[in-house]
Amino acid sequence: MPKIVLITGATSGFGKACAEKFASECYDLILNGRREERLEEIKAQLEKQFNVAVFLLPFDVQNREEVFNAIRCIPEDWQGIDVLINNAGLALGRDYFDEANIDDWETMIDTNVKGLLYVSRAILPFMIKHKASTGSAFAETEPVEAGESGHLNPLPLRKSHPAAHTPGCGCTADCGSTF
Repeated sequence: MPKIVLITGATSGFGKACAEKFASECYDLILNGRREERLEEIKAQLEKQFNVAVFLLPFDVQNREEVFNAIRCIPEDWQGIDVLINNAGLALGRDYFDEANIDDWETMIDTNVKGLLYVSRAILPFMIKHKASTGSAFAETEPVEAGESGHLNPLPLRKSHPAAHTPGCGCTADCGSTF
């Protein structure tokens, strides 16, 4: 049975490149993005070019309710997720700090930090269940340093703390330590 990878932000750039690379390695794909028509185009291309199965999950990672509802509705035969690539993100504004638009900061935090946390939290129960049934692992590396804060292994009751300091890196280290 092919392994399954879920990729957020899969409609362009790094996310699309990840989808192509994993498809070339015969992984089945769950692709996420806000632009459903773009996801449909990518699905058709990957299925034709690499003969893999592709399931689409169009939602905005900023919207917690959308994230949890969409992931909750993943069909059972797609729930055995082996790899999660939290790629959705954006960068807004190129202003100097003292001139920056605070609304841009809010949007970036909602997408790049909270979106990553929402998706990770929603998908982990499937990955834990899959690991228990197959013996596969979430990550094959030990937890990594979460940045300058020095958190190598977050305390059990403070699992989201390093992610707040070093978005992505802290959460990856945290999620890896779960297994």
